[in-house]
This record gives sequence, C-alpha cells and structure tokens, in this order.
Amino acid sequence: MRYIFKFPDIGEGLEEGKIIEWYVEKGQSIASGDPLVKMETDKVVTDIPSPKGGIIAQRFGVPGETVKVGSALVEIDIEGLEGVQAQEQAKTEPAKATETQVEEKGFGVVGTIEVAGDGSYLPAGTEGLVQRDTLSEKSRKVLATPVARAMARELGLDINLIAGSGPAGRVTTKDVEKHRHHPMPAKSEQNLVQMAENEIVPISQIRKTIAKNMLRSKHNAAHMSVMDEVEVSRLVEFRKAINDNPEGIKLSYLPFIIKAVAIALKSHPVMNAELDLDNERIIYKKAINIGLAMDTEDGLVVPVIRNADQKSLSQLAREISNLAEKARERKLNLSDLKDGTFSITSYGSIGGYFAVPVINYPQSAILGIGRIADKPVIKDNAVVPGKVMPISMSVDHRIVDGGEVARFLNEVLSMLKEPLLIWAKEGGEA
Repeated sequence: MRYIFKFPDIGEGLEEGKIIEWYVEKGQSIASGDPLVKMETDKVVTDIPSPKGGIIAQRFGVPGETVKVGSALVEIDIEGLEGVQAQEQAKTEPAKATETQVEEKGFGVVGTIEVAGDGSYLPAGTEGLVQRDTLSEKSRKVLATPVARAMARELGLDINLIAGSGPAGRVTTKDVEKHRHHPMPAKSEQNLVQMAENEIVPISQIRKTIAKNMLRSKHNAAHMSVMDEVEVSRLVEFRKAINDNPEGIKLSYLPFIIKAVAIALKSHPVMNAELDLDNERIIYKKAINIGLAMDTEDGLVVPVIRNADQKSLSQLAREISNLAEKARERKLNLSDLKDGTFSITSYGSIGGYFAVPVINYPQSAILGIGRIADKPVIKDNAVVPGKVMPISMSVDHRIVDGGEVARFLNEVLSMLKEPLLIWAKEGGEA
C-alpha cells in the first residue's frame, strides 16, 4: 500500500519549514524512525523521522523549498499490508518528531528573541551566503507546492516559467493549469541581464522570526523611550584600579551596569514585570534575570544572566565572558536564552552613542548603553573634562509610568556615577 507522510507540526505554532537536506532517495528502503529530511523552521533545525518502514516511492520538494505544515513530504510503499489491515495502518497518525539537543543558533535582534522548547537545536546553516541569479531561468528555484511541482513535471512544463498567485508568489495547481492553456511569454534578455546584476538572498526562517517578533513588540507594547547622560569619571577610575590589580579579574563596564540595574529593579519591581492583559493582571517577576544583547558574526543573540542581583562583579564578569565565548562558537543552549525579565544592549561597544532599543516583548523595559565620550562637565562651579556615558531606555507605557522610569534611572545613574554604591551592595561572593 502507499502511505503519504505529511510535514508534521513539531510544536510551538509552526506553520512552515524549509527543506535543508534529504536523507533518502526514491526507491530506498527505510525503517520506522529513520531520518527522512532535515528541515529548518523559524526556531530550530531538526531531522524529521519516518513514521513507518517501507520503500520511498516519491519525494516532494527540493532543498531550499519552503513547505507548509500538512503538505506531503514523502510517499512510502509499505510492504506486507493488504486489504483491511492496510486501510487501518493508513489511518494511524504518526508520532510527533522528537528534537535532539545539539548545537543551537537561536539568533535574534537587539531586544527580541524567540527560542523553542527544551531539546530543540539550530546548528549552523547557510544564512548570509549570497546566491546570485544567472541568465538561466532553470537555475532559479521558485516557490511552489509539492503537488504543483509534480503536476508540472507530468505535463512537461518548466515550473520556473509559471507565475504564482499563492502567498509570496507560490505556484499552485491552478497556476499550472492556467499556464498549460495560456503560457506566458519568456522574459526578455534585457530583464534577465538586469536580474543577474542583483544579489538575491532568500529570507531565512530565522529572519522571518525576527521580523515577526519586532512587529509583535511594536504592535503589542506602547513604546516610550527616554534618553539621558551620566558623568562616570569615578567609574572609569574605579574600574582601572581594579583591573590594574594583577590578581583580580579584568572587568568591563558591563558588570557594573548589570549590577546597578539589578539593584534598582529590586526597588522598582514594575520594571521587572509583565503585563498579562488577556487575564487582566500584572505578573511581577521574583527572579532578576538580565538578558544581554551580544553581537556575533551570524547576528545578535540575547543570552540571560540569572539572578544577577545575587552575584558579585567578578561573578558577573566571568559569566559574561563565558556566554560571549559560547555565542561566538555557537554553543549557546536553550537554557542560556530563556526566562529573561529585563534586557540590556550595549551598542556603545561598537561605537554607537544614542539609539532607541526595542522592548524584548513581553518584558516591560530595555536599557541601551552608548560609548563613553570625553566631554566638558561642570564640577565645583568649574568646567572640567569628564567622561560621559549616554543611556537610552524603552518601556511599555501601558504598565510603566514616566515618573517610575525617571526614579528607576535616577537610582541606576547614581550608582554608575559613584561606583562605591555598587560595591557596597555587591552581594554574591566577596
């Protein structure tokens, strides 16, 4: 009997996936549980196993093609089943695919990231590699449903020459039927030359998630942003004195910023809260877990330092260093990226001064830090050179009022201005 296995929903609202690599060929014998295909979704890359054993009679789709959940992936000849037994076997639903935790690549953007549940993984893919159009239309892969591709093959039609009317220009069976009776003229050589001059990079599933999350944040949170500056000459001197100690751990400015934010969050819990409007409630988070936007070659990741208020400056520095190394080597796991309650992005590390960060929804706030600059400041009624740090903060104005933002920032900036206040409230190990 023939069994058609369709792309299953592997969880968390999956709608589609991209074929990365086929593990089977037509005519190949497989057993139940053998991997059929590697699929990239908006959250993970995972192998899809076969629910049944048999012979591969047909594959649907090619690497790089996007497949909707519920669309056919393979057709399997199941041996040894006939009649009623075959009908009953065909009715059984395959078990959902399991996910194996290996390397992860859950990349997001400053202030937003979405990851899958425990056990998922997203290894290195081909995102960022430039693909160029050539003058040959046959070398270009168009979006099409598996059934439409099969229909075009049977009719001897080039699917690449068929105009699609489906979502994102996807070719459907109706388009194939229309083209069969009313073929469109081939594109002119001039148009092909113009297309060849452009660099075409297909949008990745990860970039789709970034776009979705950014819009979700903008659509669901009432963004309000505040900008300020703080004179941090004493912080600069304090950090230098610590780093000059040959026996001490080397500190960047980030541990001081994290510690100041963590201390202030304890006295301003609404900044560490989440608005659950559907259930008409505010969720005040007890844990203070700070997400840090980190720049990598593949994009920005936001790993989380848990219980930051309970850790010393040296502990924070070590954890930042470990997370940064894991991010560079693509070794972050899902637990590194989950459960953040407040986010910090330091665009000053690459030269930025002011920016308007986007809230990591459903969190209520995100703090942005710019580069420290030499500026004239007034001290003791005299203009003297100073070190000035710019900050930008975005909050969800539905839950956080302007007065609370000002009070929170006043406390954070007072500690950055006088780092001994941070040292006195350090906590964690000595």
